[in-house]
Amino acid sequence: MEDRINHIVNWIKDYAHKHNIKTLVIGVSGGIDSAVASTLCAMTGLRTIPMVMSIRNRDILGLEHAWWLEEKFENVSKRVVNLEKIFHEFENASKYLGADSKHAFANSRSRLRMMMLYQVATSEKGLVVGTGNKVEDFGVGFYTKYGDGGVDISPIADCLKTDVWNMASYLKILQSIQDAQPTDGLWDDGRTDEDQLGMSYEELEKAMKQQQMNAIVTKPIDQKRMSIYMKHRNNNLHKMEPIPVCDMSKFND
Repeated sequence: MEDRINHIVNWIKDYAHKHNIKTLVIGVSGGIDSAVASTLCAMTGLRTIPMVMSIRNRDILGLEHAWWLEEKFENVSKRVVNLEKIFHEFENASKYLGADSKHAFANSRSRLRMMMLYQVATSEKGLVVGTGNKVEDFGVGFYTKYGDGGVDISPIADCLKTDVWNMASYLKILQSIQDAQPTDGLWDDGRTDEDQLGMSYEELEKAMKQQQMNAIVTKPIDQKRMSIYMKHRNNNLHKMEPIPVCDMSKFND
């Protein structure tokens, strides 16, 4: 586990050095992914700014993690901002236009946070660090396009969720965060990731591995798991693939 962690930390440092970056900006929600990713950022020794951005949620775990980071690392300086008023104005304008989809509003929360991260990162001549894991980013596309998917680097995007949990344990991330139910924090009803995805991350990982191996699943439980996994994957594939470009090569001389 130490080798895995050091590899990621060195990868971040190497990328930052190559591009003359001195500051890392990362959103922390109180979830396990952002807790691990922000800790790995802090371990680089580079100036690290964990940001807690509240929109109708108290973000207690996010605040606790930001304080924990600040106490543990001298190069960490947390930022806390309440985006509720801005989101409220956006919500009113959207409803006036008849664009009042709850799903769209959930995604807009994520995009508003992305805007705040880039505002700070650009002002500090830094970059925005992503917090997505492999299952979310490359399996089922469980992220918001141009929201939490809008980042400069993704240090844990090749790590499964179980890898992230193991790293969290090794790094001694706050136990309250390790024990918390994964949630994106974008819904007023507090729904968890499992509520939205229909199964646990462990089950998603099994289905992802079977799909990558082109395995033939015969057991009913495996078939059900694969069906749910592929439904999410197919619905979100547009986010994981490059933006389509109309090919005009036939008009070239």
